Amino acid sequence: MIAIVDYGMANLRSVEKALAFVGGDPIITSDSKVIARADKVVLPGVGAFCASMNNLKRSCLQHAVRDFTQTGKPFLGICVGLQMLFDESSEMGDSPGLGLFAGKVVKFFEHGRPAGTEDLKVPQIGWNELTPSPNSKLLSGVLPGDRVYFVHSFYPVPQDASIISATSDYGGPFCCAIEKGNIAATQFHPEKSGRVGLQILRNFVEW
Repeated sequence: MIAIVDYGMANLRSVEKALAFVGGDPIITSDSKVIARADKVVLPGVGAFCASMNNLKRSCLQHAVRDFTQTGKPFLGICVGLQMLFDESSEMGDSPGLGLFAGKVVKFFEHGRPAGTEDLKVPQIGWNELTPSPNSKLLSGVLPGDRVYFVHSFYPVPQDASIISATSDYGGPFCCAIEKGNIAATQFHPEKSGRVGLQILRNFVEW
C-alpha cells in the first residue's frame, strides 16, 4: 500500500491516478497510523512552502512523515514535498522545514539575474530537460534531455551535493531531484510529465 499524505495542500487525485496506472495501490490519507503501516509514502505539495508546512503541522502529520523516512521504506516527495525535506526556505522570510536534509530552498534569481535571463519568467511553468544521475533508482531509464513538467519559483540547494540525483537548467543549473537511501524527491511533477513521469512513478512502485 502506498500512502499519499493528505494535509490539504496538493493535487492528490492526479498523483493517485498516476500511481494506480503504473501498478501501484495508492490510498489518500490523513491518518498517521495508516502512514506508519504503509509500504511506501508519497508527500506531494503545491503552493507556498510556509503554508504547506503550517498545514502539515496543523494536520499533526509532520512527525508521521519524519518517522516514516527513518523506517527504510521508500519515500517520495513531489514539488513542495521535496522542498519541505530541507532545513528552511527563503519564501515569505526564512521558514523552517522538516530538516531531514541540510540546505535551503531559494527563489530563482533571488540574488540577481545573470545576463541573458531577462526573458525567463518566475515561476517556471512548463517542460524542461533533465540531466539525471546514472546511479539513481528513481530515475532509472530516464535519459539526459528527457523532459518533465515544472511549476515552481523556488528550488533546493543541498549542502551535500552527493544527494542531487538530477539537475535542470533555468538561467543556470539547479537541483530538481534528490535521492539518499530510501528517500527520493523531485521538484518537477512526475504525475504531469507524460511517459517520462510514468517511468519515474513505475520505478517508485517497483522500488
